[in-house]
Amino acid sequence: MRKIALISTSRADFGIQSHLIRLLNDDPDIDFSLIVSGSHLCKNQGMTIHEIEQAGLPIAYKIDIGMNDQTPFYTEHVMGKAILRFSEVLSHIKPDLVVLLGDRYEMLSAAISCCLHNIPIAHLHGGEATTGATDEAFRHAITKMALYHFTSCDSYLSRVIQLGEDPARVFNVGSLGVENALKMPCLSKKELEDSLGIRFLDKSFLITFHPVTLEQGSASEQIKALLSALQPLTDTTLIFTQPNTDAEGEIIATAIQDFVKARPNARLVPSLGVRRYLSALKYVDAVIGNSSSGIIEVPSFKKPTINIGNRQAGRIQASSVINCPPVESEITFAIQKALSPEFQKQLKATQNPYAQPNSAQTVLNLLKTLPLHSSLLQKTFYDFKKV
Repeated sequence: MRKIALISTSRADFGIQSHLIRLLNDDPDIDFSLIVSGSHLCKNQGMTIHEIEQAGLPIAYKIDIGMNDQTPFYTEHVMGKAILRFSEVLSHIKPDLVVLLGDRYEMLSAAISCCLHNIPIAHLHGGEATTGATDEAFRHAITKMALYHFTSCDSYLSRVIQLGEDPARVFNVGSLGVENALKMPCLSKKELEDSLGIRFLDKSFLITFHPVTLEQGSASEQIKALLSALQPLTDTTLIFTQPNTDAEGEIIATAIQDFVKARPNARLVPSLGVRRYLSALKYVDAVIGNSSSGIIEVPSFKKPTINIGNRQAGRIQASSVINCPPVESEITFAIQKALSPEFQKQLKATQNPYAQPNSAQTVLNLLKTLPLHSSLLQKTFYDFKKV
């Protein structure tokens, strides 16, 4: 029986992987361990570990890596503690394979721990580009530590190979998050309204805005520009989700908290959870901010995404995405464009470049059958043939 562990450190990666996690947990041929850590254990992020528990998924280990602490050198503090704690747990479990998704600094710590213990890594969503964030470097670093790669587009598959990875170990499986978005049964509009404690007005927006980690010191001005653009929209329901736990995230969160206090049409939710989030995508008129979800999952709902700033710069995008700089007038113009009859008509033809059928099952089949003998960890750099 193959021992597989999967590490989830945030609401984002859990939402993307939730179907895969259930498949792994239910498979009789797999000894599965779900390791939960990171912002799942943060009070200001909504303690999203409860969502996992409520889904009936058994958690093998809960690992506190200090993300509730407000210390100098916060990110460095978390990464150092994470490497130690992940190493302790992995040395105890001794899995045959660990599944990691994405590009967060916590995931980089998990990858380092796996490498130190000679544990093979299967990496999801490698090869992507987000040139406005430190995640760009973290993602490619995890790629170089991973044995197997499950990418979301053919272009990203090619980029992983370009990084020197053996083509025989790279698979384009599409985005698990898109598959979840299309299969998840949604709440009714009234159920969602009752859950959020707010009614949908004539228009409604879902807003998620994170710090741009390669533009330190910009958070205050950027969130000010966004909130200024939203301020006149008194006939529009504004649903904010909490920014993530990167540096300057508290600046953004505080600004949003102050904004919603005086506005009955606005609500800040620490975490919507998978089902409420996908249900919101069904009913809102647009998604605004700089989250990867606006690029990857939202196009499948044929709703406009207003992508602000450079945080997602470099990602392949559907025609439903409107890019704009973090400037009040530009954000206002982008909102007007998104709601215009011309753009609304164009949305009907949206094709999501990240969509593939049966992504989670494809990944599961590969995880069960790919060879894992120890000699594979001695990777050779795959060179393109010179022309």
